[in-house]
Amino acid sequence: MIDRYLVRYFLAVVDSGNFTRAAQRMHVAQPTLSIGIAKLEELVGASLFDRNNKRVNLTDAGARFLPFARRIESEFNRSLAAIQDVQPSRILKLGILNTISSALVRSAIAQMLSADPTQRIEVVDGTERELVNGIGRGRINAALTLVGRGEARFGEEILFEEGYVAALPRSHPEAGKSDLKAEALAGSVMIVRRQCEALSETSRYFTERGVRPFFAYRSSQDDRVMAMVAAGLGMTVVPESHVCRGVWQSRLTGFDLTRKIGLMFSPDVNRTAVDGSPAFQKFREVVSRRN
Repeated sequence: MIDRYLVRYFLAVVDSGNFTRAAQRMHVAQPTLSIGIAKLEELVGASLFDRNNKRVNLTDAGARFLPFARRIESEFNRSLAAIQDVQPSRILKLGILNTISSALVRSAIAQMLSADPTQRIEVVDGTERELVNGIGRGRINAALTLVGRGEARFGEEILFEEGYVAALPRSHPEAGKSDLKAEALAGSVMIVRRQCEALSETSRYFTERGVRPFFAYRSSQDDRVMAMVAAGLGMTVVPESHVCRGVWQSRLTGFDLTRKIGLMFSPDVNRTAVDGSPAFQKFREVVSRRN
């Protein structure tokens, strides 16, 4: 028989990423937690973690055990709530790609909360890889992220597709034009969005056309980049949904790259429960309309 505390130790290591933080989370000494994990591995007859100095990763056996461990802990909590006649808290863990427009996210979350003020939401920002890892580990129920990029590991739903545009300060000589050739931007100062998934394609687009600009700023924060564009520091390339006051958008001739944004679901999530949530329905609706 597997004691509950061993399952909780296992989940703490998965969610924390290493034994030290997991022990702190469980309020036990690290040797105590390590002994517990060793006991659990003995009981299941397999090693659950690959250990190294920086981080522990799940073995194949650990990955197979994870969804069952989460269900065990969830059902235990449900049983306690039922005995105490207390409804379990409804928490929707929602991941959001950090290159999605903050204005769109703000609108979607605000209308989501208005649709159901009782819905508890935990929002997690991340890169595409971080969100996929969160989905795979069961730490995120659903993620608003890039989808349709080859064979899907998880459930996906496309909400919209968009292209990329040049974002120019209103003071830029080319501002006001709906279409621009790369050569027209040869003398422009540029700003780099470090976390842009199209960064390599954007660089290739300009270098193949002989445009090698001066880079005035590099940032992983899209809001800061757009603020710098609006201030007049330089131009950048963004998904077309990144609308910002003081910034003019123009299509780039010959740059036809697009991205698909949609929902990705954890294999452990109850899709019926999530899809039936009024708050989640509103979130999906707002993002699909992009308003």
